Amino acid sequence: MQDVARAAGVSPMTVSNCFRYPDRVQEKTRNAVLKMASEMGYVPNLSAGLLAAGSSQVIGAVLPSMRNSSFYNYTVGLRRAAAERGYQLITMIAETPEEELAAVQSLLGLRVAGLALVAGPHLPELRRLLDRADTPVVESWGGEQAIGRGVGYDVGAASRQLTRHLIAQGRRRIGFVEVSGGGGQRYSMRLPAFRQEMFAAGLADDLVLTVRAADGFGAGARIVDEFLARDARLDAILCPTDVVAVGAVFECNRRGLEVPGEVAVAGWGDYDIGRQLYPTLTTIVPYADEIGTGAITVLLDPKLRAVAAPLRTRFALEIRQSA
Repeated sequence: MQDVARAAGVSPMTVSNCFRYPDRVQEKTRNAVLKMASEMGYVPNLSAGLLAAGSSQVIGAVLPSMRNSSFYNYTVGLRRAAAERGYQLITMIAETPEEELAAVQSLLGLRVAGLALVAGPHLPELRRLLDRADTPVVESWGGEQAIGRGVGYDVGAASRQLTRHLIAQGRRRIGFVEVSGGGGQRYSMRLPAFRQEMFAAGLADDLVLTVRAADGFGAGARIVDEFLARDARLDAILCPTDVVAVGAVFECNRRGLEVPGEVAVAGWGDYDIGRQLYPTLTTIVPYADEIGTGAITVLLDPKLRAVAAPLRTRFALEIRQSA
């Protein structure tokens, strides 16, 4: 650090701030220091500060998947908000509760300053571990029973709004796709809200198909096949993700079913492919980047962490051509 400071004509503290608190250093000075550090092969020794402080300038995030573009946008929000506060982000992928527990153990071993989890089925051992650990935790897409504080939009309200829209379009035999297994409140709060709206409209809610995975265009084709086998009067499908919905539109096209004339198709997540598809896809916009930003904000503010109610972020119903 002293070598870099001498070469750049600044103090060692300025070099330290360029890496730990970049917003405290003027951009011209910061760029000069980082350029000199790169040329000299300097990498800051984070372990020294960690040993002194007992914690790090690192936030740990555990994701159940990166196949879902909502998690990509969520990670963008996490990374941007952490960087603005002088923190780095470490992400780990854990597709099972057992892998999630192992990832959290690893991140706690690194003495991360906070942990961002995603709502889903957690092992009891994970809750016990985090209850004993002195590390701030948030649960993104979490609700009242979240580990730490929940951060996310009202999934039930989004499901109700989308269902009401389909009913208002004159749809009466609406197929709903439920996702079992993982996903937590990202999926579990949708079906009860759908059924409430169908009941309020005096419509049957029996066209519910349960799948174990919510990704893959092929899932959309299988869903259309099964719904039509159960009821040829099907006139709308509410899919768990935009990818599944696009697959359903492809299958309707193969069958000669007009979308939305004969069958309306709605997705969830506002993926780019839904905007490029014809017809463009009606969907729920979850603003996942805002969930990431909110998670960092809560993690680094003790007053916000002390609030019991979840921190609610935005969502929107984006009405396009498919429904």
